[in-house]
Amino acid sequence: MFREMRLKNHELPESEAIDILENCSYGVLALEGDDGYTYAVPVNYAYVDNKIYFHGATEGHKIDAIERNNKVSFCVVERDTVIAEKFDTKYKSAIVFGKIRVLKDEDDRYKALDALVLKFSPEHLERGRETIKKELNVVASFEIEIEYMTAKVGAVT
Repeated sequence: MFREMRLKNHELPESEAIDILENCSYGVLALEGDDGYTYAVPVNYAYVDNKIYFHGATEGHKIDAIERNNKVSFCVVERDTVIAEKFDTKYKSAIVFGKIRVLKDEDDRYKALDALVLKFSPEHLERGRETIKKELNVVASFEIEIEYMTAKVGAVT
């Protein structure tokens, strides 16, 4: 169902994909947008147990797209260094494919938001969790269940 990487010498093992997902701060979510156009939007995220979590507005383009089609891809680039003299770029990236859902259960929503606090503000855990409790019902929480992932390195010599 998912295509294999064409340039095998650029392919990284799944463990590298997981490392990229665990250590980067944002990725680009790609959805089926309006009128057949792809909708790609950068989001901060947390990777936990083969799932991607993020939050957003309770209405709008993203929600409409998810209701229309829950199949998505998500791309994260770890580094990007242009090597001008070689007309190349050195980078590592991970791409995941999966199904997204808007979390409805309060415990699931809390877990998603808590994962973001743990990743981005661990030194402010108590205040972050207080904020989650206050904001839990005014933000949407999302989960991508990963079905396939791949990782790639650029500028292989």
